[in-house]
Amino acid sequence: MTLAPVATLPLLGMTEALPGFPGHRDYVLVTADGDGRLFWLQSMDPEGPRFLAIDPGMYFPDYAPVLPRAVCADLGLADPAEARLYCLLTVPPEGPAAATANLRAPIVVNPANWRATQVVLHDSSHPIRRPLRR
Repeated sequence: MTLAPVATLPLLGMTEALPGFPGHRDYVLVTADGDGRLFWLQSMDPEGPRFLAIDPGMYFPDYAPVLPRAVCADLGLADPAEARLYCLLTVPPEGPAAATANLRAPIVVNPANWRATQVVLHDSSHPIRRPLRR
């Protein structure tokens, strides 16, 4: 019997813990749906949190936040365009059809070194709860 190779998942090292989760800085990003539209941001701690996330460009093509220079420097990003962005989702009791994405506080990842942080944008044009469906 031949076993399929196991894909290596990059370890995202958060430069600062996510609000409310001070003991958790190491995460992996795992595809939740098989087609790369939905992800789990999963803590490496078995008792740690996990969050649903999306690549906002797949849902909101006009989403192009200006990343603070200090954040780019902290992550080692020479060019902000190289960053990968992920937005956390909220799925309310009404179900997935009412899910919203937090566009105000994306997770910013440098794919060259896998350093990451959550940034709260000062631009109020990016809502905290933007519906995935219109």
